[in-house]
Amino acid sequence: MKKTFLLLVAFCMANFANAQYQFTLTSDCNCTSIKNQQNTGTCWSFATSSFLESELIRMGKKEEYDLSEMFFVRQIFKDKAMNYVYRQGKAQFGQGGLSHDVTRAFIEAGAMPESVYSGKLPGEYMHDHSEMEVALKGMLDIIAQQKKPSDKWAASVAGIMDAYMGPVPEKFVVNGKEHTPKTYAATLGINPADYVSFTSYTHHPFDQQMILEIPDNWSNGSYYNIPFEELASITKNAITNGYSVAWDGDVSEKGFSANKGIAVLPVNEKREDLFSKPDAEIAVTQALRQETFSNYSTTDDHLMHVTGTAKDQNGNTYFYVKNSWGEISPYNGYIYMSEAYYKLKTVGIMVHKNAVPAEIRKRLGI
Repeated sequence: MKKTFLLLVAFCMANFANAQYQFTLTSDCNCTSIKNQQNTGTCWSFATSSFLESELIRMGKKEEYDLSEMFFVRQIFKDKAMNYVYRQGKAQFGQGGLSHDVTRAFIEAGAMPESVYSGKLPGEYMHDHSEMEVALKGMLDIIAQQKKPSDKWAASVAGIMDAYMGPVPEKFVVNGKEHTPKTYAATLGINPADYVSFTSYTHHPFDQQMILEIPDNWSNGSYYNIPFEELASITKNAITNGYSVAWDGDVSEKGFSANKGIAVLPVNEKREDLFSKPDAEIAVTQALRQETFSNYSTTDDHLMHVTGTAKDQNGNTYFYVKNSWGEISPYNGYIYMSEAYYKLKTVGIMVHKNAVPAEIRKRLGI
């Protein structure tokens, strides 16, 4: 009887194990702790700031950095406002952005630690930009309708951001030394020119740079257009060699769940065990990528930070992705994204040029 009971327990445990995702990390880059963008559309700054923090770790910096995401956000709001007014209101204005916006802000304004500027007013514990966005957009719409706008509106933009986010200090002290944002950025050793962006769509020629036509690319940032398989191969090569990757893509699919920590591209998206065990996934092709981009079923909803690779119990490959929605999911804020999902739903990536395989760098002249 006892033997029968033990066999039954073993059988049940084996079936339970087979019904659950079992992940094993195969490569993992060093990165900083999970952050929370809260009630803002600033995933682009959180993802790319995390990416730059990992770069600092990779570069051998002795201290762990925590860069101010909201410092970059303020600079980009300022740039967007200028773009919106100069284009007479016929441009994108909102909270969204892309990875190259952070490197743009780094060049233009510098950087500062989170401890110096959090973007929250005294006594506040939540980021919330909903009302600030309405205030900025409302004012800019009025300015853009003027026949001859004055030059006072730029100061008004700064004033609104000061009211909601607090003023940015002109000088601050780090490790006993006084800095401005520019001098602090110079101490980090980051060269924005070292970072390149990639995408993969057939409405532009491959192996050339292109302007990706997505709403948040308000600054007309350029991407190298490459075959879709190379988006995954660049990412794998980067992670294997200690480089992480900033990711932009679609998270609106039924196979994506931040709460479950899983992103898959199932053949049958209605199955009840979608987020509990691996099963067949859609075979991704270049034509399918283009179709889903052209019909808006792939959109640039969200940016995250790819820090590792993994395998499930069936040997399928996943990317280990750091999100910015707090320590949710069974994986404390991380998501295991299947290779199929990555190949179809990645809109673009940013990576250090040295992380790109040599043959691709040579072909593109990077």
